Amino acid sequence: MVRRAATAKDVARLAGVSRATVSYVVNDNPNQRISPETRERVLAAVAELGYTPSATARALRKGAGDVVLLALPNGPLGPTLTQFIETLEAELARVGVGVVTRRVVDGQPMTALWRPFMPAAVVGLTAISAADARELRAAGVFVAQAMLATAPDEATMSVPQTLIGRLQVEHLASRGHRVLGYAEDARTGMTDFLSLRRDGVRQACVELGLDLPVAVPIALDAEDGARAVTLLRAAGCTAVCAYNDEVAFVVLAGMRLLGLTAPADLAVIGVDDIPLAPFACPPLTTVNQNIPLVSRHLAALLRAGISGEPLPAMPRSESLTLVVRESA
Repeated sequence: MVRRAATAKDVARLAGVSRATVSYVVNDNPNQRISPETRERVLAAVAELGYTPSATARALRKGAGDVVLLALPNGPLGPTLTQFIETLEAELARVGVGVVTRRVVDGQPMTALWRPFMPAAVVGLTAISAADARELRAAGVFVAQAMLATAPDEATMSVPQTLIGRLQVEHLASRGHRVLGYAEDARTGMTDFLSLRRDGVRQACVELGLDLPVAVPIALDAEDGARAVTLLRAAGCTAVCAYNDEVAFVVLAGMRLLGLTAPADLAVIGVDDIPLAPFACPPLTTVNQNIPLVSRHLAALLRAGISGEPLPAMPRSESLTLVVRESA
């Protein structure tokens, strides 16, 4: 069995200091005053554990180029994830770090994605298994799970997807709706996001004493939207939570084919607040994930993680905003 490489966190634990202190000592930072006793403890722990700062961390500190691998779901990205990737690329480019994107196909081993690059870090926009994460960390690669993590982790930049569904339900319930539908994206590849958002809707319905939502998959086609709307109204739904704004647009298009209007016949709420959301007919109520904030935080987390410095805390309270417009 291959022994896991020692990390700055291991050195900090053994020496009884912070990871920042380890970084200051190992890098001989001239701007930090470290006592001789503390320096000796850190260097002793470094020697005992055989710790070697990764080449990627040294390169990042020197401003040299490195690569972050972004593991994407095998499905449509859409405008929100595209904005997320573009903002992340711009933030990391400022410190000489490039971003490589690869899609994760079902059954494909993660090693096939990262070994050809030997990246400084791997970021999962789809779930990274515990086994893959262990292998990456053993190779000295920093691992971050982005946007859809379900468990707390110091290397997680988690946008609470279940909270998105909760915000949708709470808003509709506050408007008097008691029977809700859930419009799913019928395309494959986004099941991780879909399941979490749908679970958030279901949990909120249970807690508010509402019936469980009527779930209907929808293709991006106006006629299929009309079919879904017909099914939802037949089930007694007066409002629908859509997986995202694109799906909400299809619901609205289907309603127009049927001669129905929102919110009088069916209230509609989406997710993402994409640039076209205010121009829907009627303007779309939605949940804004504040993607620029999230991308900037992830860039800061990656910079810290690669360099072995303390990781910044996610400003969770600012990451989601309900945007109320005419559709609900």
